[in-house]
Amino acid sequence: MKIAVSGTYSSGKTSTVMALSHYTGIPRTLARTIREIMPEALPGLRLADVTPAQFLQLTMRRHTGRAVQEALLGDDFISDGSSLQEWLYGVGRLIHGMNPNATAQNKGGRRAEGDAEMVFFGKVVDQYGQAFKQHVKNTYDTYVHLRHELPIAADGHRPMNNEFRATIDKMLLATLDELEIPYHVVGGAMEERLETIAGIFDLKPVMSTAEAVELAWRDYGRQDFRMETDRVPARA
Repeated sequence: MKIAVSGTYSSGKTSTVMALSHYTGIPRTLARTIREIMPEALPGLRLADVTPAQFLQLTMRRHTGRAVQEALLGDDFISDGSSLQEWLYGVGRLIHGMNPNATAQNKGGRRAEGDAEMVFFGKVVDQYGQAFKQHVKNTYDTYVHLRHELPIAADGHRPMNNEFRATIDKMLLATLDELEIPYHVVGGAMEERLETIAGIFDLKPVMSTAEAVELAWRDYGRQDFRMETDRVPARA
């Protein structure tokens, strides 16, 4: 079974996927994050400063990385997010601006009317969406969607705009309905999430929830959380 765990940023996707993989023994995808991609794609830039054209490059790189990882894992895996999120983060920027931090205090967290560059950006994002939705429809059997119960992590990388996050969350579920992909909305503490997800899909645990959570936090702690501007570009 191919399961995508979806949700907005700061919903606990990564830690949940790590724990669920340990709990069930099902492998998880290991596609690179935007923080890892940016130093080689756009050296010296922060995500908050990218142009529409640069954002499209990042979207393409992230989608390609996901697709490769999915192909390597075969018929059974748990995915940390999906390419729907890459597409919707572009759609969200059409509504809330390329830097959602800058519009967080506006009414509805929205940007002002766009210029010609943003109009063209919207057309390209729409075309990316057609391809990404087809990929998702043909790839995943089901989704687990995590409620955004946690506050946004103020790490300098994630947009601090609750309206932007709410837009992504709403549109993600609407897109799953459009694609007729079954999904289950899950919340609660990590142990509760693991037991609920395993129960939904009749997955047999290979260890206790406590062991799985402990291993997941070890994995999570080994991640490199440095800002993209603090990283050394990978060698070709």
